[in-house]
Amino acid sequence: MIDSTITAVPGVAVGHHTDAEAATGVTVLTFPEPNVAVVDVRGGAPGTRETDALGAAIKPVTVNALMFAGGSAFGLAAAAGVSDEVEREGRGAPTPAGPVPIVPAAIVFDLMTGNPPGRPGPEDGAAAYRGRSTDPAALGRVGAGAGTTVAAWRGFTAIQFAGIGSAAVKVGDATVGALVVLNAAGDIFSLEGTPLTGGEHASIAPPVGPAPGDNTTLVCVATDAGIEDRNELRRIAIRAHDAIGACIRPTHTRYDGDSAFVVSFGAEAADLDAVQQAGFVVVGRAIESALLEARSAP
Repeated sequence: MIDSTITAVPGVAVGHHTDAEAATGVTVLTFPEPNVAVVDVRGGAPGTRETDALGAAIKPVTVNALMFAGGSAFGLAAAAGVSDEVEREGRGAPTPAGPVPIVPAAIVFDLMTGNPPGRPGPEDGAAAYRGRSTDPAALGRVGAGAGTTVAAWRGFTAIQFAGIGSAAVKVGDATVGALVVLNAAGDIFSLEGTPLTGGEHASIAPPVGPAPGDNTTLVCVATDAGIEDRNELRRIAIRAHDAIGACIRPTHTRYDGDSAFVVSFGAEAADLDAVQQAGFVVVGRAIESALLEARSAP
């Protein structure tokens, strides 16, 4: 089976924990170490943990795991379970008191989807971490995408389920992959501009405004290209947000928590500009796959 998900990037592993009844869950990604990571947050209402550790003025640290979760701000508690699992393995940033795990995290609002609404906790984060695999990542209504939706900006009757999407491409000797948790109030378009929700009305402003809390899209781009300059990685994060803007309309509103993480490791040769453009392509394809995979689920 040809892997066209983010795990096509050698060494990337993905694990999900899904609560189908509560329509929520946790998704964890791990990467070869050492690695270099950045984040670009452009939504007006993000929910994050340890993203400051990836800031421009901060000493670079290796990311031991990246966690996406449902449950709104409550879901950030799941990162503690991931951190505990990483600590048990003896991994983390070295300190005189022992390794301290670095587990950045971000959440989406899905509290109006499940019955009862779910709030992932530490045990759910630990389960997602333990379940990770380098096999092709499961997509659709799983993990952090179990209760996500799109198209709420045109009213509740227009809402459709979304989920997890992913894509990967080769660039020279390197591979660039993306995983997306799609939870957008806006309509979804392909990279070519074809509306996937809303039809002919997709580009017309509706009489209702975006549904607060239903708008966050989370992105992870991973590559084994030999890019160690964090400023260059930020260019990839910018292209990831370009893809969000092209494929989700509207986006980056005051209700959004849109966040793009980029993680680089390895030393494969690739043209830097081509890698940045590949980031745009894989994020756009991952957004489309998140919607299509969710539609194929019961």
